[in-house]
Amino acid sequence: MPQPNQPQEIKLADNIAGAEYANLMQVSHTKEEFMMMFANIAGLSGRVVGKIITSPGHLKRIIKALQENLKMYEDKFGSIQEAEAPTGKEIGFDAK
Repeated sequence: MPQPNQPQEIKLADNIAGAEYANLMQVSHTKEEFMMMFANIAGLSGRVVGKIITSPGHLKRIIKALQENLKMYEDKFGSIQEAEAPTGKEIGFDAK
């Protein structure tokens, strides 16, 4: 087990080709874990591009890291306007 403040080596699996774009996320949870499914929706079809399952404690750390990075981004590039939430059966954008 690593000692406190000792650098850890993290290996990236060779089969992870690159980043995936997600424009939809679904979240569900049990008492023990949170499940996040990311999807890429285009037109009338889409595909799941990633699934993450984590503990409530780790999710809280993820949220904190995202909040800190969002603040740093906005401090550097300016305020981000929040996208409108989907209504009805829409998925968040107009597929015209």
